[in-house]
Amino acid sequence: MFGIWNNIKTTFLMAGLMGLCLGVGYLMGGQAALVPAIGIGAVMNLFAYFFSDKIALATMRAVEVARKDDPALWDAVHRLSERAELPMPRVYISPAAAPNAFATGRGPSHSAVCVTAGLRRLLDDHELAGVIAHEISHIKHRDILISSVVAIFAGVISWLSYRAFWGGDRNGRGGPLIAILLMVLAPVAAMLIQLAISRSREFEADRLGSELAGGGRGLADALSKLESAGKNIPLPVPDSQRSMFIVEPLTVSGISKLFMTHPPTAERIKRLLQPQYK
Repeated sequence: MFGIWNNIKTTFLMAGLMGLCLGVGYLMGGQAALVPAIGIGAVMNLFAYFFSDKIALATMRAVEVARKDDPALWDAVHRLSERAELPMPRVYISPAAAPNAFATGRGPSHSAVCVTAGLRRLLDDHELAGVIAHEISHIKHRDILISSVVAIFAGVISWLSYRAFWGGDRNGRGGPLIAILLMVLAPVAAMLIQLAISRSREFEADRLGSELAGGGRGLADALSKLESAGKNIPLPVPDSQRSMFIVEPLTVSGISKLFMTHPPTAERIKRLLQPQYK
């Protein structure tokens, strides 16, 4: 059910991306700009669908690993994806010191799980299994495509705001007032989209992850460690990609702290330690 609903939300988001391109195109160039705007919107949608995972992995400088490179990690992904009745995702490690993890891709047959070097050093095998089970749950629910599309959507909003400010035409379209409104409201709109899709899906991924891992204790202990260590080690990723990670990354942007894309870690741990998750 979650997978079907996420497919519907992804369709609406991609339609919204097209509408946004048309609206900004009209403001900047009138009817003559609508045809180019359609082309830009189509390209952006295709790009979001086919390449958003590659962008996320490239941002983290992630490297694909085989079983010989990290047997414990590879085996955990293999075992838990089989338990979830999913194809084996590709496995990546990012050199980032901040402990974190995410899943990405456009569907179960084109998915990847990435953990940071900081996470590998911090967690034991039981806790690692809890984290991997959580990410496999995101793949099972088809959360990974919608989070990837939202990341592109938020990035495009920021880019269009910039274009509106500097790209007004001679007739005054895209003038300063419109540009200022876009620059103020568009990032907020992007963040609201992320907030709307992120919090409930994290709780659900925790629930299914605890089932796949045989209990919630491993993930609960992992979240506690990740939350504590992550407060001291920045993970400088774009705000548009923050919702992809298992815990909220500490970024260098102060304003990002006003918009948390994840539910409180303490609440997640509390739920995972309830009897029904054991």
